[in-house]
Amino acid sequence: MRSVDMRALIILPMTLFFLVGGANAAGVQTVVVGSKHFNEGYILAEIIAQLLEDRDFRVERKFGLGGTLICFEALKNGNIDIYPEYSGTLAEAILKLPRRVSDADLRGILKRRFEMELLGSFGFNNSYAIALSRSLAQQRGLKKISDLARFPGLRFGFSYEFLNRHDGWPGLARTYDLAVRPVGIEHGFAYQAIRESMLDVTDVYITDGDIEKFDLFLLKDDKQYFPQYLAAPLVRAELDGRIKQILGELAGTIMDDQMRKLNAMVVLEGRSFAAVAHGFLNEAGLLVSGRQRVEESKWTIMLFRTLTHLKLTLIALIAGMVVAIPFGILVYRVRAISRPVMYIAGLLQTIPSIALLAFMIPLFGIGAKPAIMALFLYSLLPILRNTAAALFSIDPVLKKVSVGIGLTAQQRLRYVELPLAAPTILAGIRTAAVINIGTATLAAFIGAGGLGEPIVTGLALNDTSLILEGAIPAAVLAIMTEWAFEGLEKLMVPAHLLQKPAE
Repeated sequence: MRSVDMRALIILPMTLFFLVGGANAAGVQTVVVGSKHFNEGYILAEIIAQLLEDRDFRVERKFGLGGTLICFEALKNGNIDIYPEYSGTLAEAILKLPRRVSDADLRGILKRRFEMELLGSFGFNNSYAIALSRSLAQQRGLKKISDLARFPGLRFGFSYEFLNRHDGWPGLARTYDLAVRPVGIEHGFAYQAIRESMLDVTDVYITDGDIEKFDLFLLKDDKQYFPQYLAAPLVRAELDGRIKQILGELAGTIMDDQMRKLNAMVVLEGRSFAAVAHGFLNEAGLLVSGRQRVEESKWTIMLFRTLTHLKLTLIALIAGMVVAIPFGILVYRVRAISRPVMYIAGLLQTIPSIALLAFMIPLFGIGAKPAIMALFLYSLLPILRNTAAALFSIDPVLKKVSVGIGLTAQQRLRYVELPLAAPTILAGIRTAAVINIGTATLAAFIGAGGLGEPIVTGLALNDTSLILEGAIPAAVLAIMTEWAFEGLEKLMVPAHLLQKPAE
């Protein structure tokens, strides 16, 4: 009887614990909201996130993802649940439909092919437009896009996405018979380049807050080349129906002028995306909980970003050491594999960082995992090359002496060769660490966070101070890493092996 009572005493609390825990888990569902890395994308994603938080959902933010295809792939692979997208972008850039289709047909295609749903439009149309400075437009008498054909000497510069999109420059050039060769430029920098007379013509979004700031003139699309780009939440079809219903409340709530004002509040008034989104939801009467929004302090955010940055870098570096040092020893011992291994490691190093991150998305999704894998690959070459070079460069006389005193190959490696190679191997690890700290700033493009977040946001807003919020801590981190390795070198390497400057 006593044993039965004891079991009951153990089982009952555990059952209650799991029941209560299960109820809590069911009540607080986490929704992952993503966004592209441009001003409007951040605002709309923040509106979605705050509306769901107000209705007691927990929200994980994956903002500033590197572009249309990255966001779409992340949604397709289940890495995010929602992100704001545009009907024209879906039809032209993603689905590459040969003809324009109705919204109903577009929704049907998305459901059939990708198990996605395009919810009701926010209400505004953020189409592309071609812009130039107002003074240049008046000086040359430019009013519509077809007028550009009369001035082949104008300098065209377009955002990289527009330059290569099906509905971007290739189609525009054919439609308006424009025989010029444009250059690619980051969207935020194009406005600055126009203001400083280094560029004449660029692409803009018609609800962009920067149009007023930089006094740009929008040319009329007289051949109606650009389709409608109605913004709406794009969600996974299996997403909880309650979430879709809540997001349905946003349909038709933002018109063109209002979206332009919201963008301007960030660009011209310097307000945060979160503050602008909260103000909109409050004015629209969509916040029902009455909870006040609590913003984290700037220093707390910076500390969190720095720790995230360190975590990404450190995990990748340790993994790089675990793989590259043994391979460096193998290259030293088995000369036949030396060149292939070095060539492969060198090839990985030549892949541009942002392209390598993009390659990782289909394999590992978005977030920390693909970022760590990319940083790991970048750390291989410096450690591998230094390990092999250090072992190859050991004085042959010392090697013969170690053989002469009867040491086995393993003993020679452990007691002679690796200690002599240690300073050079450590230098390789140090180089890899510094490279990783710099490269990890790009990880923000795939939602991995870290010090790249303010840099990516700053690029979207053309805000130098925001860019410096990420760049300066990253530079300080790199310097501190250099100092840490100097200290480590003094601790680990015998004094007589450390090189000193000639006197």
